[in-house]
Amino acid sequence: MHILPQTTLGIDFGTSNSAMAWRTAGQTAQLVPLEGRAAAMPTALFFNYEDKTTHYGRDAMQQYLAGEEGRLMRSLKSLLGSSLLQDKTAVHGKLVSYEDIIAMFLQHLAGQAQQHMGGMPERVVLGRPVHFVDGNPERDAQAQASLEAAAHTAGFKEVAFQLEPIAAALDYEQRLSEEACILVVDIGGGTSDFTVVRLGPQHAGKQDRTEDILATTGVHIGGTDFDYKLNVAEVQPLLGLGHHGPSGREVPSRVFYDLSTWHLIQWLYAAKSMREVEALRNDFTDRNLHARLMRVLEEQAGHRLADAVEQGKITASSTAAVAQMDLGWVEAGLAAHISPEGLAQHLQAQLADVVKCAEECVNKAGLRKEQVTALYLTGGSSALQTLRDALAVAFPATPQVAGDLFGGVASGLAYA
Repeated sequence: MHILPQTTLGIDFGTSNSAMAWRTAGQTAQLVPLEGRAAAMPTALFFNYEDKTTHYGRDAMQQYLAGEEGRLMRSLKSLLGSSLLQDKTAVHGKLVSYEDIIAMFLQHLAGQAQQHMGGMPERVVLGRPVHFVDGNPERDAQAQASLEAAAHTAGFKEVAFQLEPIAAALDYEQRLSEEACILVVDIGGGTSDFTVVRLGPQHAGKQDRTEDILATTGVHIGGTDFDYKLNVAEVQPLLGLGHHGPSGREVPSRVFYDLSTWHLIQWLYAAKSMREVEALRNDFTDRNLHARLMRVLEEQAGHRLADAVEQGKITASSTAAVAQMDLGWVEAGLAAHISPEGLAQHLQAQLADVVKCAEECVNKAGLRKEQVTALYLTGGSSALQTLRDALAVAFPATPQVAGDLFGGVASGLAYA
């Protein structure tokens, strides 16, 4: 294996999307093209049952949405730090752990990087959130150790870590001509992370940037949590959530909540879970609702449903108009919708927690809000307009600067 000396590869292994950038000492970081010219790819794998092939990224999503027989896995990062990570599942006739599946994805990234760079990097820097697991340092350390082990399994030798919001700041710094004190707002698929940091040409050359990092905070809320709230509010009632049966009692709700959670969906397809949901039939007054629920599970279409919600969220946010979700594949004529007003209503509590975490970061840094030069937005979920509106209310005098939402962290990691 050819090792490229003095070369660093930054890997932003995200809950929803992943990106890479590389840099030789003294040079400018460059993004590694993924799937053609794209700067990022969905963190997704699809195991095709018919031809025993494994597909990654957009190809994985296309295979799944085209109805190929197989199994989709997304949001694997959400399993880091949980007991589920070492659980084994069948893949192409073998039992493998979810940590092994993360290693498979990282190995695919390694192959892409090697092909583009002409060799393997001397050093790899992986991004990590401020907290993999809120309020549990032991599980948080376990999460990083598991990701490091997966990286070594994937073929990387020297592996280091840097906080994702700090990496985003290092990327932003390359464009500054004078000193600035910024609040990095990194809203990803699984976490929201914040850093107050001093940046500028006079700081950029320093090897140790510790004293420039004034504060970091983070909360385990991200894009997949927004999707969950919208799914529960707008889609799951069409399958029976909140429905009252003949006894007057509400139908047991756990299946609907699991079906709304990206990284738990695959467990619902297990034979035991399917039998339990089938047994709920007599709890429904409207048997048609139960039939819809069973159709989604029998066709293993939970991720398709979640993807429809995610796309509806993006459309409602970017167009400021009602997004229609065609669910005719569940039942002819069935549809749901997400409106900009619905986004604000359903996500209000979570957005309040995210904004509170941002304010805590500024307070922790010992600064007043008006002393923050800019809010630097990165991470795919920072594009959500309702989030930007909430930040504008909390920081009315501070400009918002949008970075490279999907490639900025990877570029910064290459400078770390």
